[in-house]
Amino acid sequence: MRDRNWWLLVAASGTLLVAAGAFGAHALEGHLAPRLLAAFETGVRYQAWHTLAMLGVLAWRAATPMAGQRLVLGLWALGIALFSGSLYALALSGLGRLGLITPLGGLAMIGGWLALGACVLRAGPGMGRDRERR
Repeated sequence: MRDRNWWLLVAASGTLLVAAGAFGAHALEGHLAPRLLAAFETGVRYQAWHTLAMLGVLAWRAATPMAGQRLVLGLWALGIALFSGSLYALALSGLGRLGLITPLGGLAMIGGWLALGACVLRAGPGMGRDRERR
């Protein structure tokens, strides 16, 4: 199976985000300051969106493998780890200095979206036309 490790990473991320969302909604409510709970929820939300985006790129890659798609996946995976991971750690530990990592994760996520755009531009205007004719 092509990209097996990416699929496994996305499955793990999806599992973690559902568990983190449930944990945040049920175990942390009332135990964290509202701003820390909001930070935790932001981490879950960004992890969810980027996990779904990774699924989309993997599906696209299965149909049309292109240079740059792995870069997109890598940047988003790094972004999830740094952005969401640092927000989870910040909320659970209360250590404000962990928030210094969060912007690096955000930059990786933004870089992934820019890399996606570059990948599409590199593919040219005829991308996918042969499939549309079927």
